[in-house]
Amino acid sequence: MGGECHLRFDDTNPAKEEQAYIDAIKEDVSWLGFEWAGPVRFASDYFDQLYAWAQHLMREGKAYVDDLSPDEIREYRGTLTAPGKPSPYRERSVDENLDLLERMSKGEFGESEKVVRAKIDMASPNINLRDPIIYRIRHATHHQTGDKWKIYPSYDFTHGQSDAIEGITHSICTLEFEDHRPLYEWFLNNLPVPSKPRQIEFARLNLDYTLTSKRKLKLLVDEKIVDGWDDPRMPTISGMRRRGYTPASIRKFCEMIGVTRADGGLVDIAMLTHAIRSDLEDNAPRAMCVLKPLKVVLTNVPEDHQEIYEVPGHPAREDMAVRQVPFSRELYIDQDDFMEDAPKKFFRLAPGKEVRLRNSYVIRCDEVIKDAAGEISELHCSVDFDTLGKNPEGRKVKGVIHWVSAAHGVPMEVRLYDNLFTVEQPDRDKDVDFLEHLNPESLVVCQAIGEPSLAEATPESRYQFERVGYFCADRHDSTPEHLVFNRTVGLKDSWAKIKQKG
Repeated sequence: MGGECHLRFDDTNPAKEEQAYIDAIKEDVSWLGFEWAGPVRFASDYFDQLYAWAQHLMREGKAYVDDLSPDEIREYRGTLTAPGKPSPYRERSVDENLDLLERMSKGEFGESEKVVRAKIDMASPNINLRDPIIYRIRHATHHQTGDKWKIYPSYDFTHGQSDAIEGITHSICTLEFEDHRPLYEWFLNNLPVPSKPRQIEFARLNLDYTLTSKRKLKLLVDEKIVDGWDDPRMPTISGMRRRGYTPASIRKFCEMIGVTRADGGLVDIAMLTHAIRSDLEDNAPRAMCVLKPLKVVLTNVPEDHQEIYEVPGHPAREDMAVRQVPFSRELYIDQDDFMEDAPKKFFRLAPGKEVRLRNSYVIRCDEVIKDAAGEISELHCSVDFDTLGKNPEGRKVKGVIHWVSAAHGVPMEVRLYDNLFTVEQPDRDKDVDFLEHLNPESLVVCQAIGEPSLAEATPESRYQFERVGYFCADRHDSTPEHLVFNRTVGLKDSWAKIKQKG
């Protein structure tokens, strides 16, 4: 609609404000590809005006200072089925209320001794209108205003008036604020505000196998179940970024699901992985990486033999640089690409069977070498040198596997991330702790070997590891001396298959 968005922080509770959160949100919004209009704003920018408006309500007989304790206020408020009853301090005079408000602001009272409440309707069926608290005493230093204030406004009192000051036309929020809208509008209708914004609610995004409750996510961080707010398993922007999601893929996902007012629906996480997979399929360069290395010795290749293959960086992108892939006598293949007692339709490597090395020759497994414990330690294979770039004479070789030269491979740590929870709705059953549904396999770490081109990987660079999945160099831990890659998503796209069936 050609409008503008403001970035404003609700910093009404000094005890819960941290600069780290402010910096992270600003960085996340910018990284996603958006810009806010004008400077960053804070609710605390308007504390003087809000205080003046609290005085205005008192002069109009629409606000008062209450001495009830927090427990008494809850008791007097009533329930969903029973009306509340008025505080004995509700009918204080205008002069007494204004005097007490000023003394509160100077710090003369303790934190729970007094509050300021709007005088609305203690019998309202909407509990939010039963004389809501608009100011509390807080003896805490504020990160923006220092020690200027000893009282701080509530979010409900701050939100609509801040919107009005800024000339906001539409204030968009989630459905849990729907019952607060009558209060939002009451303040606007009873104060001399410069404009009348409108609050519109929409359903929050709920992904299956995921929690989006800030309180529960904070518990995961505080209990060190995850490695901070940007752990790649966390459904935070910083976590998705660290896992390898791109801004374009997140925006695409949001376009796919749209906006709804229907509450309680779950979005299939396969839609999110489809969005990132589609983006990386088109844009991520290719590389070979062996997650579980098994040594292969090519017995008919001389020890000093070396070839260099020039391989496209991306099969459909001529603008991507070619990569140099060295071939030598000793290689690593993935353990999962060999089976000693292979079934008939196992088209990878097995004793006496052939397979093609990606971009290279056909090899045959001639001998399996085992250690003292009976575990396979290496394979001895032979190369058919007449198969580079062409099929072998007189036989079909169906399997193609990835590999890395042992002499040239780059050691790296690969972190295989999966869903953090094992059930679709981890907090659905209120009688069961959601932590009981944690997935013990949500992080598996491999000591892998990658092709030499990966030595150039910079933090946040993304690749398709051929036949394995899409991976991203960790933005915090990956260095040239110690490469760390996070699995963003696998190669299979279940959502695309669902769409085709539909």
